[in-house]
Amino acid sequence: MSQFRPAKKRIDVTVGESVRIIRELQGLSQNQLADLTGIPQATLSGIENDKIRLGVERAKVIARALRCHPAVLVFPGWENHLESAA
Repeated sequence: MSQFRPAKKRIDVTVGESVRIIRELQGLSQNQLADLTGIPQATLSGIENDKIRLGVERAKVIARALRCHPAVLVFPGWENHLESAA
């Protein structure tokens, strides 16, 4: 494990903000994401406003719909050692 460096925090973004940012970057509305995931729009709104916890299972479902890794949603604002080396 000594070959790995700890991740560094780059920006302060909440989990909900990361979901909203990635959704908006892909040009999706909350209703469209709800259709893709089967998660009610009201629940997605609550997640994006940090009133409802994302949770592991919802993170997997949303990440699949947004074509990203669940860690992007769950650990927003962190840089990995590969990015910092570039």
